[in-house]
Amino acid sequence: MTTHVETRHAIHPDHAKRMDTAELRQHFLTEGLFADAEIRLVYTHYDRFVLGGAVPNGSDITLDKIAETKTATFLERREMGIVNIGDTGSVTAAGQTWEMKKGDVLYLGMGSGAVTFSGNGRFYITSCPAHRELPCRLVTVEDAKEMKTGAVETSNKRTIRQFIHPLVMESCQLVLGYTTLEDGSVWNTIPSHVHDRRMEAYLYHGMAPEARVLHLMGEPQETRHLFVANEQAVISPSWSIHSGAGIGGYTFIWAMAGDNVDYTDMDFVQPGDLR
Repeated sequence: MTTHVETRHAIHPDHAKRMDTAELRQHFLTEGLFADAEIRLVYTHYDRFVLGGAVPNGSDITLDKIAETKTATFLERREMGIVNIGDTGSVTAAGQTWEMKKGDVLYLGMGSGAVTFSGNGRFYITSCPAHRELPCRLVTVEDAKEMKTGAVETSNKRTIRQFIHPLVMESCQLVLGYTTLEDGSVWNTIPSHVHDRRMEAYLYHGMAPEARVLHLMGEPQETRHLFVANEQAVISPSWSIHSGAGIGGYTFIWAMAGDNVDYTDMDFVQPGDLR
């Protein structure tokens, strides 16, 4: 079993303005998160948020300690949200084992100790610092709060499912859910917005190998774009918009960390104001 950790430093928007395509992808796009029998993590300096993937491939793989946190265990001062985007698997931590079906989300509170991934799951990992211990909880697809929004006329009819969210459960600062576009709709998160009080990360999945999502980022008057493939993630700083359009159907997992867990705390930017 291998655990690989990459560090990403925070980028000032003035710096991002001068980046070419390769530099933008180097700093904001995460590729190759999912590999058999490996745990791959990206440690960011945006609110110390960590994202990554764990693919046990029928065996057991364990996340216990990484040098980047300088703690006895990874979750000593952190909380974690795990989404299974693969077949049924299980996660063991804090003396408990949870079976996770595709789409289920597991919250692990601070101090949960080593985390073991098993079975045929394909686990997306998100984590951020925590200030107190909270109960671990499995939130199934049926337990999530579901909200339908958008319209066929604007090509953004979609279903939002909220899991680690104040309307569903308590966390320290992690907020997580995912959005699925309906057939014929391609646009997500319209109108665009920023939220200066927290960062965000998007994992795109459920896409055909040849499909891509055109992810829009950057300051509202200085936008840039990234072409994103299946199971790739985008790190979105607090100063950046985050929306996009895809070729074919897809789901994106959104996870946020920062000062405010209020999902509606965002500053909208109308399409006519984008540049």
